[in-house]
Parts: sequence; structure tokens; C-alpha cells
Amino acid sequence: MYSRGLSIRLLGRRIRFYSAVPSVLELLASNFETMAQADEDPHPDLDYQIRVSEIPETLSLLCREDLLLDGIEPCDLLFAIEKELVVELQKMRPDLFFLHSAAIDWKGKVCLLAADSGSGKSTTAWALLHHGFGYLSDELAPVDLESMEVYPYPHALCLKQAPPPDYPLPVETIDLGRTLHVPVPSLPTQAIAAPRPLGAVFLVKYRPDLGAPELRAIGAAEAAARLYLTALNALSHPNRGFDAAVAIAKHVPCFAINSADLPATCALIRSALGD
Repeated sequence: MYSRGLSIRLLGRRIRFYSAVPSVLELLASNFETMAQADEDPHPDLDYQIRVSEIPETLSLLCREDLLLDGIEPCDLLFAIEKELVVELQKMRPDLFFLHSAAIDWKGKVCLLAADSGSGKSTTAWALLHHGFGYLSDELAPVDLESMEVYPYPHALCLKQAPPPDYPLPVETIDLGRTLHVPVPSLPTQAIAAPRPLGAVFLVKYRPDLGAPELRAIGAAEAAARLYLTALNALSHPNRGFDAAVAIAKHVPCFAINSADLPATCALIRSALGD
């Protein structure tokens, strides 16, 4: 379908991937397919190549013929590509405030699920998609601080382990060993293609020791301090990004949630949103 190349459009920028390895192109297409566009631009903003490395059974990642990474194991390829891509997007769009956060839509407004890696934001997002929420991203939330809109990053939803039986994975899930990737067309809900206004912030922490999830409303000061820790490009903004975190925390209701039982966690989040 994609010959040897795949072009996507993301945050107003054109990115092209090239590889002569069919399995690599198939993996990239499954991950980025909702962002794919016709390859009509001979000069994309970013031009990546994935080649077979000289190191046996590994791959190399290049950008405009410059070697970025070598010796990548196939199971780590998506992680390596997305890590490089997100860094470059931050350079090209310093006007946006990038947060390490899932972003889901509820009745036309975006809820951020902000957390450290491994704190359960992607698993919580996966569960909420079964309860009427729309999908923008499971890990990256670029915020326009002037309009307070959140831009989508609708790649395949990534989980580090299988979710509980209440929210089973579809057969189309890609198992890379260390991670599981659910292609966007296989999600149980709609993917959002355009920016949406920010509606709420949830600071998430997974607490399996709890019998039931806990949620509390928090003030702007606590929310800003915790949200700041999830910022990826804070130094690109005035006052080292503190003003941006404060502006977001003051703009919308903010909550701290200790997630436990997933169905109960989803019900608690919906209740906080007035459902």
C-alpha cells in the first residue's frame, strides 16, 4: 500500500518515513495510519530512513542521511522513532507546551491524564475509551497556551502490559514483546482529528494496593506544581515553563486520582466531569 515510503502530517508538519524493509513499513503504517497523507511534498520537514544495520538482526535510524541511532532491535523501533520525532516536533513547534499526558475527549472538551511513565495513564485512557471518551493520544498532549486547545497525537495506543479482562485487547493488537500497540481503527471509540478545548486535568497515580480508587479536587498551586513535572519543553517558555503550568491549572478544574479498580476509576472520572 505504501510502497517504500509513508508520509504523515502532524502538528502542521510533514514527516516522511522510508524503508526497503516491508515489515518496518507495515509496522509504521499500523502505528501512524490515521495521520497518513499522500506523499506529494518533495521536501518534508523531517525525512527519516530505517535501514538494516551492520549489527546482525538490528536496524538503523537516519534523518536526511545523518545517522541518529544504530543497532536498534526491531521490538524497540517504534519507541526509538517516536522519541526522536517528539524531540524534533518540540523544536519545530516551541509555541506549544508539550505535556507527557494522555488526552481524551469528553463531550467536545479534552481531559488530560498526566502522570509519570508507568503510572497508569495509558491503561486508564484505554479503559475510558470503552466509556464514551474520544481518543487524541495516550502519551503526548501539545497545548496551545493562547487558545487553551490540545492538539491530537493519534498514534496506536501503547500499553506495557495487557489490561484487565474488563477491557480486552482486539485481535489487531501488535505485540512487540515489551509493548502492545492498538491501531487507532481498532480502538473502541472515535479518534479526534482536530484540536479541542481543554476541559479538565487529572493527575494520575496507579495504586494497586487500594481497594477502591480515590479522587479529590486540587487547587491551582498543587496542580501547577504536579503538572510542571510532566512538561517536556518547559525551557522553551517564559519563566522556564512555570507560567504555562500555572495558566493551565487556573483555566480548568484539576483533580488528583489514585487509580485502582479500572471500572470504578472510570466511573469516578465520569462523575467528576458531571456525568
